Amino acid sequence: MKYLYKIASILAFFIGMMSIIAGSKVLLGIDKKNYTVLNWLVIYNVGFGFISIVTAYLIGSKHQFAKKFILFILASHSILLSYLYFFNENVASESMNAMLFRISIWIIIFLLFTNSKTQSK
Repeated sequence: MKYLYKIASILAFFIGMMSIIAGSKVLLGIDKKNYTVLNWLVIYNVGFGFISIVTAYLIGSKHQFAKKFILFILASHSILLSYLYFFNENVASESMNAMLFRISIWIIIFLLFTNSKTQSK
């Protein structure tokens, strides 16, 4: 079903844009937070925002590497969330919730992408 690819691609694009815009505003000092901001985490999120946009294009064009990119992003976010939860005392609950949100969206993207591949066979 072609529309599942489109939905997955649109979700990947929007989550990427959200990460780039929100993170850039924090890095540029436009958006001040009332909690401890880990700059390296914001840079990570902006970087993965760009990777998400590339992945959105790969999904939309049904490129053979799309699934690998999706799994890379999902694994990276999951590993980082584990690190933040178990090893970093300075992380704000807002950062943890944002990472959980990203992981949830990428799970949905993975399921849409996988289901669209099985439906088209």
